[in-house]
Amino acid sequence: MESLKMPLSNVQLELLKVFSRNVSDEDLLKIRRFLTRYFADKAIQAANKVWDEKGWTDEDAERMLHTRRPIN
Repeated sequence: MESLKMPLSNVQLELLKVFSRNVSDEDLLKIRRFLTRYFADKAIQAANKVWDEKGWTDEDAERMLHTRRPIN
């Protein structure tokens, strides 16, 4: 079993406090979806910011789709 990394992050500590009791499977699924949507929205906002800063166009996006980069 993998050992816990210490210290826990502020988010981990807060979630442990909030969810110190069991929740239903339905609530757990809703919480997961909420957290997924939250972090997806943050990633989209960051990507949009870079897009705007770089002044990219739809043509740039199409070109990037067909550009291969080596995986390190």
